[in-house]
Amino acid sequence: MKKTVLSTSLRTIIGTVFAVTLGVSVSACSNDKEAATKSGEVMAVDRVDAAAELAIKNGPKAEDMAFEATPPVATAAAAAPASADAATAETATAAAVPVAAAGNAGEQLYNTQCMACHAAGLLNAPKYGDATAWAPRIAKGKDTLYLHAAKGFNQMPAQEANGVTEDQIHAAVDYMVAASS
Repeated sequence: MKKTVLSTSLRTIIGTVFAVTLGVSVSACSNDKEAATKSGEVMAVDRVDAAAELAIKNGPKAEDMAFEATPPVATAAAAAPASADAATAETATAAAVPVAAAGNAGEQLYNTQCMACHAAGLLNAPKYGDATAWAPRIAKGKDTLYLHAAKGFNQMPAQEANGVTEDQIHAAVDYMVAASS
């Protein structure tokens, strides 16, 4: 089981890093330099090459990464009894899924999506658990952190996509803030 968890986690991290790199690369092809100068913010478009070099230079090697085993997560299929009729199965599924996800939704999203940058500090992301790096961000308030995580900010891409809900993003932000407070 440990090998499966490691393999799955490694594939998730590599896939996330690939997706972020691809997204940054695609955004570098746009010619929307004027928008960056009007707002005064530094855009990822302006730092693609430097970010790619930094990621390659400072990113962990796959063989050097260690992952903690995580407990299995209850799924909708496991929550519904096999002999129940359709109505009872739907009720059991609807009740079981939110309860299973509510307790560790932030940790799950961090492990599957946020860890790619926040574990190593890629693209100026504050490292998980680094109170000094997180302090100025926390001082802006959770609503600002939620907004930046959901919609994107500077080099951080928007996380509210591909089935990730606002509640999951809030839970992941809360999870990272709690580790840095």
